[in-house]
Amino acid sequence: MCSLSSLHSSSAVSAPPTPSPPLSLSPHSHQIHLHPPPTRFPHQCRCHRRHVGGGLLIRSVDAAQPYDYEAKLSNFHSSYGKLKIGIIGFGNYGQFLAKTLVRQGHSVLAHSRSNYSRIAGNIGVSFFSDPNDLCEEHPEVILLCTSIISTESVLRSLPLQRLKRSTLFVDVLSVKEFPRSLFLQILPPDFDILCSHPMFGPESGKNGWSGLPFVYDKVRIGKDDARIRRCENFIDVFRTEGCRLVEMSCAEHDRYAAGTQFITHMMGRVLEKLNLEDTPINTKGYESLLNLVENTARDSFELFYGLFLYNKNAMEQLERMDLAYEMVKKQLFGHLHGLLRRQLFEGSEMEFKSEKETDTPLSSDASQNGSAFQNGDAFVSSADINNVQRT
Repeated sequence: MCSLSSLHSSSAVSAPPTPSPPLSLSPHSHQIHLHPPPTRFPHQCRCHRRHVGGGLLIRSVDAAQPYDYEAKLSNFHSSYGKLKIGIIGFGNYGQFLAKTLVRQGHSVLAHSRSNYSRIAGNIGVSFFSDPNDLCEEHPEVILLCTSIISTESVLRSLPLQRLKRSTLFVDVLSVKEFPRSLFLQILPPDFDILCSHPMFGPESGKNGWSGLPFVYDKVRIGKDDARIRRCENFIDVFRTEGCRLVEMSCAEHDRYAAGTQFITHMMGRVLEKLNLEDTPINTKGYESLLNLVENTARDSFELFYGLFLYNKNAMEQLERMDLAYEMVKKQLFGHLHGLLRRQLFEGSEMEFKSEKETDTPLSSDASQNGSAFQNGDAFVSSADINNVQRT
């Protein structure tokens, strides 16, 4: 676009002549065609410069085009606005999420009971030892990364009066009905609530979040565009990383989680008590068990206890596991009992009768041959079990 100085300089710009049709060269011939002059708008500027070698005037127009790609691109980026997020609970999981938030360009603040100022500084997070100072920064989002057990006490200790009335509260706990109930009970009605569960952690998400599930429930989100967009911008954090987004109610989440997450942690804890060893002949299945123990053992017992205590479906799953264990035991010993009876009594009928006439219980023979296993009214000696193992 030409400047005012160039317009007033007689050596560089001549007075604009009467508009004449511009010239263009046909792409298929050397004929010159005349076109009607385009419509001009008041904000457009025209400059006429003389060609060095003659009197031909060249018209140059710099004006916004009907479809401005730069404006569209700018609007797209502004719609994805970067968030100011305050993390409450800057332990292992809070730091794990903060790294991705900072990398995506969000402004991240943090508060925790322990002093993580050095770690926060290395990540690019502003750390506040006093929650009042963090809340006075007016973050748009408060992200609770506390343990399940400490969530209520931490939430009640926050100076909510120092936050904006429309602040969005988000939790990332492994149970969902419990924080939902707390939020609705403690937070002012003007606050937005998003219950979420990234179903991965520092270990399972160390190589990226692509394909990993992110479950969320928009419990209470204001109806104005700004608050809806802010909620979507937070969810976009996980969408951008390639997570598999799953929207479901908190109750539905807990029902599924009891049958998946709690059982996984329960089996890992049980196998840990067996002190499984790495061997030179590990199978793929055994390797999976070792990995399960390793992954669950890294989580605190407090997390495991929280999964049990704050998910009403966990007790039902625990009882089902007990029942399943007993059923498998009965199935094993039932087959063993039938096999041994066939081996012991498949002789002649006379031998069977004579054995009955002796009135000597099978348990006495078992006591002479070592320890015995009882199944129903029959006893199986350890010697007989050794015979079964050899067959």
